[in-house]
Amino acid sequence: MGFKAKARKHKPDSENDSDSTKKSSTKEGEIPCGVKTCDGYADKSFGGRSLSLDNAIDVWGDSGYVERKGRVRVCKSCYRKWKKDNKSEDSY
Repeated sequence: MGFKAKARKHKPDSENDSDSTKKSSTKEGEIPCGVKTCDGYADKSFGGRSLSLDNAIDVWGDSGYVERKGRVRVCKSCYRKWKKDNKSEDSY
């Protein structure tokens, strides 16, 4: 038994109750996905990526996305869709 386990063992029960009453906060995204039909978040912590305009036009057409600083921020699921669509293309 390590020193932390011993400390937890000898901790009064009133302190353990205060830990269980804390709410687990869910992370809320800040950057919305650039695809107009998607409600996800394109934050880096959620697996969001940034695509060039040419790549976004190939998948979602000319008006299916929102541009941000010359790039399109997409959520993880939209990025996977783009990746799957471009998997067969050779871009060498």
